[in-house]
Amino acid sequence: MTKVGFNLLAWSAVISEELLPTVERLKEIGYDGIEIFLGIEDEAMYKKFGKEVEDLGLELNCVMVLGPDENPIDPSAEVRKKGLERIKWAVDRAHDMNADVICGPMHSAFANFADKAPDEDEYKRSAEVLAKAGEYAAQADILLTPEAINRFECYLCNTMDQLVGLVERVSHPNVKAHFDTHHANIEEKTLSGALKKVAPVLGHVHISENDRGTPGSGHVPWDETFSTLAEIGYDGWLTIEAFTRDDPDFANSINVWREYNKPWDVAEQGYAFIKEMSEKVGL
Repeated sequence: MTKVGFNLLAWSAVISEELLPTVERLKEIGYDGIEIFLGIEDEAMYKKFGKEVEDLGLELNCVMVLGPDENPIDPSAEVRKKGLERIKWAVDRAHDMNADVICGPMHSAFANFADKAPDEDEYKRSAEVLAKAGEYAAQADILLTPEAINRFECYLCNTMDQLVGLVERVSHPNVKAHFDTHHANIEEKTLSGALKKVAPVLGHVHISENDRGTPGSGHVPWDETFSTLAEIGYDGWLTIEAFTRDDPDFANSINVWREYNKPWDVAEQGYAFIKEMSEKVGL
């Protein structure tokens, strides 16, 4: 049975106790869990925050990105090693919080491009790093779900076709694929076709509107999306990822220059929308 989550990036990329009232209100709305960004280096805070979230009766997942100095597809073995170590660090922090999933474009460095299209050597290097990361994640019973993101933020994996090829090359049960409706709305010919393509290795889903505002308020083909999720028998997380300018540093880093919707409007209306659509298609 699917679970509904909300990514706290709508408020902040920095995990702290100041976010606990937000988490409590998300629980009151009806959410099954939250998703946090693995950014700060404070290990004690992760443990403390995870325990407090668990005490509230909510589950927790994580999202991460990698920088150019830790790029899994870099020709330098030393850079790739740093990428693997960073993913292992993320697994440790997720384990500290009893998290089940780490998602995000961990197959390559975020917003780091080359003057060419991706090549086989890059996919091979990424797969080798992810396979080793999957072995490490298996020890903590954590699922890694690399994400295909749009061409303006990544060039290695923009589509489910590319991502499925990578995940199949990794060939590890703790490495599956992450589908995000915002990115798919940009890159895929049809969301139904993309979901059917990724179905055998699908591990995580982000419910995100075309403008990163409230799900259901834009032009993502939601009837097609939810009916296909039901058709393929998806039973994982449906996590809302929406962005605001509540955390200016984070917003600036991802080119969010205006408010799409207020965070609590996204949380309240988005939850109602997911429940309505899920009931409609029997998800």
